[in-house]
Amino acid sequence: MLEIRPNVARQYIDAVSVFEAWEDAEREASQVRGGMYWHKGAPSAPEAVYLVRTSPKGAEKSLGPKTPETERTYARFLERKQLAQDRLTALAEKRKEHERMNRALRVGRVDPIVVKVLDRMTSSGLSDFFRVVGTHALYAYEAAAGVVVDDDAVATRDIDLLWDVRKRLHFATALARVDSSMIGLLRKVDKSFRIKDLDKYTAVNQDGFEVDILRREQQGEDPHPIRMSDDEDDFWVTQARKAHVLMDAPPFSAVVVASSGAMARMNTLHPLSFARFKRWMSGQGDRDPLKRRRDALQAEVVEAMVAQYLPQWQAGGAD
Repeated sequence: MLEIRPNVARQYIDAVSVFEAWEDAEREASQVRGGMYWHKGAPSAPEAVYLVRTSPKGAEKSLGPKTPETERTYARFLERKQLAQDRLTALAEKRKEHERMNRALRVGRVDPIVVKVLDRMTSSGLSDFFRVVGTHALYAYEAAAGVVVDDDAVATRDIDLLWDVRKRLHFATALARVDSSMIGLLRKVDKSFRIKDLDKYTAVNQDGFEVDILRREQQGEDPHPIRMSDDEDDFWVTQARKAHVLMDAPPFSAVVVASSGAMARMNTLHPLSFARFKRWMSGQGDRDPLKRRRDALQAEVVEAMVAQYLPQWQAGGAD
């Protein structure tokens, strides 16, 4: 485990500041998406003019007849919308600048397809329904710690996304706003993604990169089996042993950087919760011995990282 160079650290700090400002601007702009207009009355009552608020999907809501108050509401909305859009546009350009600088200084090393998937999930409003678990979580920890861990600890060609089955109804509503299926969403990132014939919880692209979608073991009224949408070609989410531990652990989030310089936010779990889970996995006799050794290595690496570089995370993360 090596500390990143000072110039790389400075660039990462500056890039994250811009990225987080862009996130704030995106949230602000989302509050004023859609529009407002004055709806004229029928020919028999042309003086009956109403202010109408429209949603991005075309839904409409009357805000009342034209009065000095609704005129002020209309003016404030237009001003706020313009300011939000101007700020978002400016920060989007700054984000692109920093992504170019990230690439020039080799700030990141995450596979670009991972960052593209995370970015698409965020822009589609789906990131809150998932946590990155497994090997790729180490990229979030090392980014926050300002270190680079040994390649042996992060070598993988798949990303594990833990889906919160408790939020399945809200997820279905959110997914329907942006696509008909989860596999359809992934194909907006890379059109070559296909669900594997034998592992319906896994999508693989033409380069062999895989996306696995996991869930906790069935509890209470959890449906099982469960497909992520009505699309017959979509993911069938697989149950993972003790996945409730990963879902219930305190959250951890960091901005990760791809080798291309692109950035995205990765939501995962408390690093010590991750380490404890990996310790447990390394002791499972029915698990592949090679994976068990890597589990133990990852637990050791994350524990050392927290002790040396992330002392603020030494509390919490209990089983």
